[in-house]
Amino acid sequence: MSNTIILFLYSIFFMFTIICDAVELDTITATQSLTDGQTMVSSDTTFELGFFSPSGSTSRNRYLGIWYKRSVGTVVWVANRDTPITDTSGGGVLKLTHGGVLMLVNTTNSIFWSSSNSSSSSNNTVNPVAQLLDSGNLVVKDANGVNFLWQSFDYPCDTLLPGMKLGKNLETGIDRRLWSWKSSDDPSKGDCSFGLDLRGFPQFVLMKGPVEQYRTGPWNGLSFSGSVGLKPNSIYAYQFVFDQKEVYFEYELINSSVFSRSVLNQNGILQRLTWNYKTQDWTVYTNTPSDNCDSYGLCQAYGSCSIGNSPVCTCLDKFMPRYPKDWDTADWSGGCVRRTPLDCHNGSSNGFLKYSGVKLPDTRNSWFNRSMTLKECEMICAKNCSCMAYANIDVTTGGSGCLLWFDDLIDIRDYLAEIGQDIYIRMASSELETHSSSHVEGRLKIIIIPILLAAVVLLGLFFLLYFLRRKLKRVGMETKNEDIELPFFDLDTIVNATKNFSSTNMIGEGGFGHVYKGKLATGQEIAVKRLSNNSGQGLQEFTNEVILITKLQHRNLVKLLGSCIEGEERMLIYEYMPNKSLDYFIFDQNRRLELPWQKRFEIAMAISRGLLYLHQDSRLRIIHRDLKASNILLDEELSPKISDFGIARSFGTNQIEAKTKRVIGTYGYMSPEYAIDGKFSVKSDVFSLGVLLLEIVSGKKNRKFHHPNHCHSLLGHTWLLWNDHKALELVDSCLKSSYIESQVLRCIQVGLLCVQKLPNDRPTMSSVVFMLGNEGVALPEPKQPGFFVERSFIDSDLSMGETSHTENALTITLMEAR
Repeated sequence: MSNTIILFLYSIFFMFTIICDAVELDTITATQSLTDGQTMVSSDTTFELGFFSPSGSTSRNRYLGIWYKRSVGTVVWVANRDTPITDTSGGGVLKLTHGGVLMLVNTTNSIFWSSSNSSSSSNNTVNPVAQLLDSGNLVVKDANGVNFLWQSFDYPCDTLLPGMKLGKNLETGIDRRLWSWKSSDDPSKGDCSFGLDLRGFPQFVLMKGPVEQYRTGPWNGLSFSGSVGLKPNSIYAYQFVFDQKEVYFEYELINSSVFSRSVLNQNGILQRLTWNYKTQDWTVYTNTPSDNCDSYGLCQAYGSCSIGNSPVCTCLDKFMPRYPKDWDTADWSGGCVRRTPLDCHNGSSNGFLKYSGVKLPDTRNSWFNRSMTLKECEMICAKNCSCMAYANIDVTTGGSGCLLWFDDLIDIRDYLAEIGQDIYIRMASSELETHSSSHVEGRLKIIIIPILLAAVVLLGLFFLLYFLRRKLKRVGMETKNEDIELPFFDLDTIVNATKNFSSTNMIGEGGFGHVYKGKLATGQEIAVKRLSNNSGQGLQEFTNEVILITKLQHRNLVKLLGSCIEGEERMLIYEYMPNKSLDYFIFDQNRRLELPWQKRFEIAMAISRGLLYLHQDSRLRIIHRDLKASNILLDEELSPKISDFGIARSFGTNQIEAKTKRVIGTYGYMSPEYAIDGKFSVKSDVFSLGVLLLEIVSGKKNRKFHHPNHCHSLLGHTWLLWNDHKALELVDSCLKSSYIESQVLRCIQVGLLCVQKLPNDRPTMSSVVFMLGNEGVALPEPKQPGFFVERSFIDSDLSMGETSHTENALTITLMEAR
């Protein structure tokens, strides 16, 4: 009997041991590890973590991932997506160090992935625990703590789960965005991404490689203006947070029994899926992009896409196709233009026309203030001729906040009034009067106007082409008759030099047209700036540049070799600059190493001397008005030359200031008095130079600068460092071994002197050159810079200065050297 009892007790103990070994744990500690074949399961058994090979894969690559336990093939997160454990490297092991760091190693302890970039990488962590939560979030925390030291939700792959934030932490710099798998059996990072774009007012953009595929539009308090699928409903609760610390979107499930996930697949489609308990499979809830009208910028400027129309693209009311013949063949690339052009330069009045039920345009060239009323928003927009439209940011509780656009309105689509949003677009006053006429008159005009308009447009086009042809010829003759020594090239010479304007020879483009690399029969390399026949602004700037630059001769100004004016062609021929522009180097993580401090200081000095020549030593006093890093070209020896004089102005001997209603240039480099009031002088260029000096020192762009502790631009950040006696912290990290401290501090101080808010406080260019070049000279203390205001707030004096906008038709986007 005793043997029977002993055998029974042994059997009970054996079974208990098996049951204990089979228990699925949701945590591991620093004394445990997870090997290939073992898994962790969340406490509610929804999610499972372990090692897997992708379904359909022919390789034996092993990955550490998280998947739904009831749908094993549905992987929602991969740790080592770009560094698989291969056949030859042995099995995988997940360990948690006593410092709170998760490490994925193989049998020989080679590290394939770790969470060491988290704040948990400290030897002071007490009893760390890694836990797989019911949400699918893998976290590391103290055994008794509630704060996560690290979490997988901060590093999403291709899947967005309920409770996961998608966006950016402005304090830590963590940017949570989705990246597709490379293929269905390869979880490494693919071509498609979906993430937050913080240029202007935040919006999410879906990219395939470098090309925009779709954007959500801005958050309006209820949803994103271009995401119908995100409208409030009984299944999902949405939240968008935008404060000083972070900007993100997340969604929660109102009904916890619903399983939901959003996945960015390798075809660039963002799918919302829910679990179908009946079929035991996933059902697609929404697809984004959902139709042709979700294609980014399909109808181009001022075009509106409506999926119910055929064709889908139409011009907004009061607008007409820029190129009607192309539009008739479904080529919408030219977009639309106002039927009645704006004219706010000669005292003419403009107003705003309301368009309802639309997806708001691309906000990357926008400015915003979240505390303004719509009326205040209209007043600010009305004061600046460059402001094209305004709208409320938040549509709840009657509407609030101000969103302004300073460029052509792109990517608009028509929705129903209850789905879309209102936007107010700047119009000529005559169009507003037409719009406010009686309903009866409107019905008559619906019948009569198209007939008259067609006749007028045809007649107008005939006369426009006739007078434009005469004007072009007249300009050509006047240019040829100018008392200037400018060689003229015949068209055949330029055609041969550029291989008939081959696309492979194109090295840049802008509102003016295209720039081509060429090689003359003599072997001399040239850059050909060709005025596009479609350019609406280029003729004036072409003439301006020819007249001005032919009268300027300085080693730090780009040299104009000649021009070509033949038939409809208008071209400028410049010396070819093989090393592109300054921004190509200083803002690139790799190429910035090619410009050590001494070369950067030489470039700063040379630019200053070139600007001094324009202001003081040339035959004319020239105000450049668009001095920036991309307009500083570099020759074969990396010596700088100031380029692009299309919007430059010449001053008389006694003239010190001018004013314009047409503010043209690049925000971020514009002085406050020019950006806000249209006043420009030599001190406007000095301000631009100051910005450039600080960018050369820091390797950071003024307007794109971000800091986790504040929302200032580069100017504001420099000012804060200067007052804290920490100016050397501004220096580009790649210059640490090459810079001369006294020169750097002098550059920073001169830069701050140049960007002071008031023009009279700024030095002249002769003083700038003197201060930079003389080490022993004591410098005055700078005052507060212009636009010293955090981006999330508004100073009434500086409102327009925070706007990112370039209207310069001659600004060129470089693709290779010129």
